[in-house]
Amino acid sequence: MKDFDLIIIGGGRASNLAIKAGKSGLKVALIEKSKLGGTCPNRGCVPSKLLIGYAHTARAIKESSRHYIKSQINEINVQEIFDHTNNYVSKIDAGYESRFNENVEIFRGIGSFVSNNVVLVNNEQITAPKIVIATGTKPFDVPHKDAWSSDNIFPLLGKIPESITIVGSGFIACELANFFDAVGIKTKQIVRSKKLLSNEDAEISELFKEQFIKNVDVVFNTTVEDIKYENNSFELSLANKNGEVTSHTSEALLYATGRKSNTDSLNLQNTSIEVDDRGFIKRDEMFETSAPGVYVVGDAAGEHMLQHAAAYEVNHLGKTLLENSTTPLKFKYMPHAVFTDPEIASVGLSEEDAKRNNVEYVVSLTNWLASAKAMSTKLDYPRTKFLVNPKTFEILGCHLIGPESSTLMHQILAVMHIDNDIRHLKDMLYIHPALSEAILPAAVQAVGEVNKYNG
Repeated sequence: MKDFDLIIIGGGRASNLAIKAGKSGLKVALIEKSKLGGTCPNRGCVPSKLLIGYAHTARAIKESSRHYIKSQINEINVQEIFDHTNNYVSKIDAGYESRFNENVEIFRGIGSFVSNNVVLVNNEQITAPKIVIATGTKPFDVPHKDAWSSDNIFPLLGKIPESITIVGSGFIACELANFFDAVGIKTKQIVRSKKLLSNEDAEISELFKEQFIKNVDVVFNTTVEDIKYENNSFELSLANKNGEVTSHTSEALLYATGRKSNTDSLNLQNTSIEVDDRGFIKRDEMFETSAPGVYVVGDAAGEHMLQHAAAYEVNHLGKTLLENSTTPLKFKYMPHAVFTDPEIASVGLSEEDAKRNNVEYVVSLTNWLASAKAMSTKLDYPRTKFLVNPKTFEILGCHLIGPESSTLMHQILAVMHIDNDIRHLKDMLYIHPALSEAILPAAVQAVGEVNKYNG
């Protein structure tokens, strides 16, 4: 049995911990069943976001008439788009491996527990006093072997489909539907409810839906009842809420209906590690599981299933394990963004959250038309929504929809993290006429709502 100082199961964000631990002189075992870097850079957020640039450019040309410019697209070389993206992704695994020193041993395989501090990988048992579980999540099961999931669509190899059906209503489904439609691949999105992005604030979600369906063919209140795959084509039977059944055909079929725990291969029954009712691993405020010396970070804990959260947790755990820090990590706020068209960014409570939890709040919803830079986009839907504590001026939630929302959100985040008082956004000096200036009237109105509330 090989002895290590640290075993890490999962080579995604936790690869950075292996790098730091190796440099500090610890003997590290890093177990990865697929590609180093994990889901995000290899088959998730990185390839999908690289594709967004192409979608934005295609949309800008198609919609140039609103700027009084007549233009047309002569050709979109989709094959070249994917070749370029695939080429970038193909270098990620080697790039990560090159950063490890001689203290890090990589095991290409599936790690599972023999006991609390013994792990089996490739028929070899290894042990360490400290073990980190960073196994991420996996998509819900796909109902047909020839259909894609969000885990195996990238790298997209072989013939590029001329048509695709995407099942799902969340951010993965919407981001990919936007891309495929924008670059000229006939796209249909199937949604079982009447909503898109249902986890967003309802008012923002509805604005998103109004704009999104202007481009993407979305069928609501519909489920896939039957799938047949013949002659490189899917024939789908679609049933709506009234029980009416129609058929639809496409070359490709993608299920993006959510993700679930990825711990079923760990043989946790051989340990004292506890899981919740969804199969995610329980942990304390120091990320330690119910097995002493075994930690869990990232999506495997099922708390903040976002790449930036996982990276932040890994960095903090590194301080605990390598620098003897005893400070727990408490996320003050957890922002996220949806990189599609329209773009959305959110942090904090939605209005529905506030009502459900009986939180006292005032709300403001403003457009961006006070900003000349925003006006130049010729878009009338962008909005800023604030929920504010009327007693303290604390920003309880902020929701943006419009171009560069994910960038604009960082201005709000800075105030929230340093001194959460919306009056700072009202009183600060803005560059005129920058897009960020759209935040000013939103803050002014929100402060006005607080003052009105308090009489």
